[in-house]
Amino acid sequence: MPDFRSLPNVDALSRDQRLSPYPERVRIQSARAAVEGARGAMASGRVVDPVDLAVNEAEAAMAHSMQSVINASGVILHTGLGRARLAPPVAEYLASVAGGHSRTEFDLRSGARGDRQDHVRSMLCELTGAEDAMVVNNAAAGVLLTLAALAAGADVLLSRGQMVEIGGSFRIPDVVRQSGCHLVEVGCTNKTRLSDYQDVLTPLTGAILRCHTSNFAIIGFTSQPSLQELVGLGVPVVDDQGTGCLVDTTKFGLVAQPRVQDSVCGGAAVVIASCDKMLGGPQAGMIVGSTEFIGKIGRHPLARAVRVDKLTLAGLEATLKLYVQGREQEIPTLKYLARSVEEVKGMADRLSEGVPGSVVEPGRTEIGAGSAPGTGVATFRVGIFADNADDVARILRMGEPAIVGRIENGRVWIDPRTLEEDELESVLCRLKKLNS
Repeated sequence: MPDFRSLPNVDALSRDQRLSPYPERVRIQSARAAVEGARGAMASGRVVDPVDLAVNEAEAAMAHSMQSVINASGVILHTGLGRARLAPPVAEYLASVAGGHSRTEFDLRSGARGDRQDHVRSMLCELTGAEDAMVVNNAAAGVLLTLAALAAGADVLLSRGQMVEIGGSFRIPDVVRQSGCHLVEVGCTNKTRLSDYQDVLTPLTGAILRCHTSNFAIIGFTSQPSLQELVGLGVPVVDDQGTGCLVDTTKFGLVAQPRVQDSVCGGAAVVIASCDKMLGGPQAGMIVGSTEFIGKIGRHPLARAVRVDKLTLAGLEATLKLYVQGREQEIPTLKYLARSVEEVKGMADRLSEGVPGSVVEPGRTEIGAGSAPGTGVATFRVGIFADNADDVARILRMGEPAIVGRIENGRVWIDPRTLEEDELESVLCRLKKLNS
């Protein structure tokens, strides 16, 4: 039977010299956790040093949780890693805004209150061709707000083939219902015809929701009416475009992705899209469309609940400015998509030299975040053999810097497509240490 009386009390442990650099609250909490940890270890027959445990707890308490990681996972827009990486000039501008006060909602000329949407409205209109625009905290909020403002109490038509479950088990049909609309399911999963919409149109129909199937693909015997066909039914079409793409993706070797400006040109009353996917900006949801509809959406009470803060606005403003200035190639998402296979292979070869016995093999880098499902761009990646791939992957994740790869077929794979030069050197250094 373990002798728990040998454990130090929390007060005594918190005053240990090795804990003296930490604030009192951290010392006490760490000591309490260490005593509990040591008691559990003793109960299982292990011997641990309570002071070591307390110091580890204190260090963890003082560390920032949102630490930087190196993304070598083979997914450009990794939701778990924050999706789009911001361009360096965007990050610099964001830091300057974060470090002081800003004219978020203040008109310097008149001294009166301003409109926070003014920071991005004109650029969104210029880039998409829309009459008016606004942003909210994400695209799902954009759908909720738009339907609540334009079709509350009315029928909203949605194809069964577009009933998407987005991240975190949230489902678009549930979002529609929460907006106060009555969801009318249209057609079948694989085939929805224009006549299916015509059959359920009534004077109670408030809108047609067109939802981009961004995180899955239905292949085979399929069909969906075009946007232009839906617009021709005479009911406002709300197009949840999804990825926020503004560029021609075929130049990256991808299948052509829907662009926001194409939906606007196609006659959608309102187009909603994410800003942290193919756009390459911070998490936000753009809502663009006619002046009449955007005005109604902006005046709805929910608009206050889903508005963006000054840091999101700053990051999005600076990202959009790169597009307007013709500098979108500086946006990491697009930069990584455009990186040649030859360049990526050269990066993989450099990394492989640091790990004896590793291999360099061709593969695919996924876009991620529900963008271009089932596709990707050609890459080369480094495969590391190990008796326990999980242990190696964990060592890479838990080190400094943290490196996130992926495990396939018993190997740890490192995809360098998303690495900057300094990160490449850091990864190489860490890989060399694996064998030291």
